[in-house]
Amino acid sequence: MQKIAIFASGTGTNTARIIDHFRHHATIKVALIVCNKPGAGVLDIASREGIPTLLIEKEPFFRGDAYVKQLREKQIDFIVLSGFLWKMPEVLIKAWPGRIINIHPALLPKFGGKGMYGRFVHEAVIAAAEIETGITIHYVDEQYDHGQPIFQARVSVEKDDTPDTLAKKVHMLEYEHFPRVIEEVLKLQNRR
Repeated sequence: MQKIAIFASGTGTNTARIIDHFRHHATIKVALIVCNKPGAGVLDIASREGIPTLLIEKEPFFRGDAYVKQLREKQIDFIVLSGFLWKMPEVLIKAWPGRIINIHPALLPKFGGKGMYGRFVHEAVIAAAEIETGITIHYVDEQYDHGQPIFQARVSVEKDDTPDTLAKKVHMLEYEHFPRVIEEVLKLQNRR
């Protein structure tokens, strides 16, 4: 059984879909929810689903062992960033090389980097008069939104789109593709 830890900072809408996708999977299980915000909606989802949680703090995450010990104790094989807003420390990336992926609400390399998340991305896409936007699922490296892309899906930006309408379109792409791409990546890694 491959065990996934999902790192999330917010409401957990993508996390809920990932949990649902793997609920009865024969070889993949969401085994842990890692969160950096007490009271985040994703913690309620974990509680309802009976999934253990790990609430992390900045100091040990960035200047300690980045909770590697706790993740290893839970026998985590793979890490999924699902709306997690902290940069991954090098110690964590080295502990799970090629086994951490993220989803970004734009077509990287455009509109990525520090501070580019959620509404900020959609505002930047509109301000740049882009004709399309979308999602990028990518491996995580030491830089924000920089790792090797795995998958992109696109959606048109209409003249009357607002950051809110664009967010809805992008969320639909995330919900449709993220769980499936996670499964494909894990199956590929399992064959190696």
